[in-house]
Amino acid sequence: MLGFLSARQTGLDDPLRLRRAESTRRVLSFELNSDREVDRIHGNGINTLDIEVIDGRYMLSGGADGVIVIYDLENSSRKTQYTCKALCTVGRSSRYVHRFSVETVQWYPRDTGMFVSSSFDKTMKVWDTETLKPAEVFQFQGNVYCHHMSPIARKHSLIAVGTEDPKVQLCDLKSGGRSHILQGHRGEILSVRWSPRHEHILATASADSRVRLWDVRKASGSLFTLDQHNGEKSKASSEAVNTAHNGRVNGLRFAPDGLHLLSTGTDDRMRLWNSATGANTLVNYGKVENDSRKGLQVAVSQGCSTEFAFVPCGSSVAVYALHTGERVTTLRGHYNNVNCCVFHPDYQELYSGGKDCNILAWVPSPRCPDIEDEERGAAAQEGAGQPAASRAFEDAWSSDEG
Repeated sequence: MLGFLSARQTGLDDPLRLRRAESTRRVLSFELNSDREVDRIHGNGINTLDIEVIDGRYMLSGGADGVIVIYDLENSSRKTQYTCKALCTVGRSSRYVHRFSVETVQWYPRDTGMFVSSSFDKTMKVWDTETLKPAEVFQFQGNVYCHHMSPIARKHSLIAVGTEDPKVQLCDLKSGGRSHILQGHRGEILSVRWSPRHEHILATASADSRVRLWDVRKASGSLFTLDQHNGEKSKASSEAVNTAHNGRVNGLRFAPDGLHLLSTGTDDRMRLWNSATGANTLVNYGKVENDSRKGLQVAVSQGCSTEFAFVPCGSSVAVYALHTGERVTTLRGHYNNVNCCVFHPDYQELYSGGKDCNILAWVPSPRCPDIEDEERGAAAQEGAGQPAASRAFEDAWSSDEG
């Protein structure tokens, strides 16, 4: 640590290097926080979580019971042990509550005064946070599996929606109507994701084993379909050409810089793609347990020297090095399957939700003194010929002469 600080002070290192190194150390030391609890409100499994990026303080959760909860993550008590309180709830007693399971919740990227939820009751609702009433309700023909708003868009206000219908729906927040549809998939849409790099680029994943990338300004179809074999025909006849996985593709996540796209499938595989060319980077993550028939919410770290992927695997969360495929660690604490996780980039923390109705907080372990720090401290003591602690009480102003 002292080496990083010295190099930053003298201008030898970019200031970001220290920040990234410390962020990486914090992520690699994740442990279950026994001093922090999250109010248990949901009566059934938790399907989705989202933390707003304006203040990094409020978290949304949506459950299989149709309930939506807003939590305050800030420790206002200033005590070591505290509970993240539920500020408000759209519960079963509300006339506006979703009738069936909530599959996705998301804060409006530029304002905490609004959030969006989608559900198996075939609706997507745009909520006013202040009144907890829907300002707009979009109706669909089938169950809604997912939706996503672009985190960077300035030229459009589209929400991409995945339903039982193979067509991807684009809903416009400004007009309150449906802008247009994207046709190409042959199965239900399980995951949609806007690029954090280009505001008109959208990735979609389906039960037809395919992942497509679209430029929503073009009406000529998708830009390309991701192929796990990179154009080389598989020798195994059972493996179809131009498929991203050999099963349902139920999870998508862009890297923070938008240069790569991560996909998960029920073939127990996870793949990393070059989002510009559509090439499979062939990173080997090994077997990644995944038997979910719905969407799976994975998370990717932000601000580290090398980024990490947090993937629900059964009753645990597996942590992978994004670009090497190494399984760094496994976070265990849930009593049932984990459905979702969300990374907090401001504090390098992770929150996970599962079928056990719990939301768990994973935080960095306390920092141990560096060997470099200890060596310098020991050297200082030897040079002074006395314990370093006593020097703090020396009178530096008095003369040595009587």
